[in-house]
Amino acid sequence: MMQELSMNILDVAENSVRAGASLVEITVDRQPVNDLMTITISDNGCGMSPEQLKKVSDPFYTTRTTRSVGLGIPFFRMAAELTGGKLEISSTQGVGTLIKASFVLSSIDLMPLGNINETIFVLIHGNPDMDFVFTHRLGGSELVLDTRSFRRILGDIPLNDPKVSSFIREFLDENTRELLQAQ
Repeated sequence: MMQELSMNILDVAENSVRAGASLVEITVDRQPVNDLMTITISDNGCGMSPEQLKKVSDPFYTTRTTRSVGLGIPFFRMAAELTGGKLEISSTQGVGTLIKASFVLSSIDLMPLGNINETIFVLIHGNPDMDFVFTHRLGGSELVLDTRSFRRILGDIPLNDPKVSSFIREFLDENTRELLQAQ
């Protein structure tokens, strides 16, 4: 089992990359007043057939040819359910996939979120031709990073250019500090 939820997010987002998505939206919404954290990952990739959707939580089912097991979704589901939460998946072929996991914040079985900023950074840096929208909500405050905004400003400069990468990392860190201080 993965030790941090950010690793589950990375695994699911990498599925979006393999599904040919051009846009992946990741939202971490922590609402302590409701004792709830919701993690949503959606993409505009190839989507899944109804048959694939039925099998996606089976650890012995995968569409990958390099291995015969697919543990990412089952582990993510288990992490949510251990806290009293749940995982929901909807997908339409040719449209994309939406995965929503809810977690009870006060559960003793809640895994740490981990370094979500580094996860988002790795996704952007490793997939510079894709767009990502990352939203991190904590109570009534939020941080939003949308690579489409960066592209409009940067023009032809790739998102994995060292100076751009450094800016993205600093943007995430600075805005996360502000998000936490607002609480």
